[in-house]
Amino acid sequence: MKWENIFSDHSKGEIIKLKKKIYSVIEWIKFLLTVIIMFWLMDKGAERLGYNWQWYRVPAYIFSFKNGHFQPGPLLEGLLLTFQITLISFFLCMIIGLVTALMRLSDSFAAKLLSRLYLEIIRNTPLLIQIFFIYFVVSPVLDFSAFTSAVLSLSLFEGAYASEIIRSGIVSINKSQWDAAYSLGFSKFNTYRYIVLPQALRRVLPPLTGQTVSLIKDSALVSTISIYDLTMQGRAVISKTFLTFEIWFTVAMIYLIITVSVSVLARLLENKMQYEKGL
Repeated sequence: MKWENIFSDHSKGEIIKLKKKIYSVIEWIKFLLTVIIMFWLMDKGAERLGYNWQWYRVPAYIFSFKNGHFQPGPLLEGLLLTFQITLISFFLCMIIGLVTALMRLSDSFAAKLLSRLYLEIIRNTPLLIQIFFIYFVVSPVLDFSAFTSAVLSLSLFEGAYASEIIRSGIVSINKSQWDAAYSLGFSKFNTYRYIVLPQALRRVLPPLTGQTVSLIKDSALVSTISIYDLTMQGRAVISKTFLTFEIWFTVAMIYLIITVSVSVLARLLENKMQYEKGL
């Protein structure tokens, strides 16, 4: 009877694994079919419009080799600037988000009021308006460059949403964790540093990943203040070559590759944290 139970449990485990593999294969088939249908529709639409696809011209605007030397194209140069803006904005928005979350959780009435005012203004106005306000109103007074204005706008906008994510993670920590830390003689600062924030980080990593993806996509709006990021470079290439569909699809694919890569890396980091927690 004992051996039958073991064999039965083993069989159930194998069946579950097989079902997961089949489900994964089916999902990939669905994805490939969706991609094929999308390309077919685009091809038919372009055919009806009389559009002449010229994909062979696109690689030259990404990179090329001249006399054996690597030459970055305008799209690659724009991508590097997009990376620069995104990375700086990411670190600043995490700092702003953490400080704002702590201000909202503090006992200070002034800190709570300021943080609440900041959140309401930023979250209830469009990012494009904020970019224009900082670039056309604030930057002439404080002598900011267009790059600084773009980074500041993205950091403030994304920081408002990140603060609520971080705050929810902190609030979700059980009160017993705080009591245990205080009973061991931890100060409030050390309780946050060693007890609360490490646990909260594991819980808020998935939504923060989503916010990072939003930051990457929202960075395209900085092209409106003449910053030659990936989107602006795409516009410049289109104005010269009239490769409208090819360039926009290429730009969209580059953004898709970046955001998917960020999601995969975050997933790996989350799994590593869960594994270390299990140990």
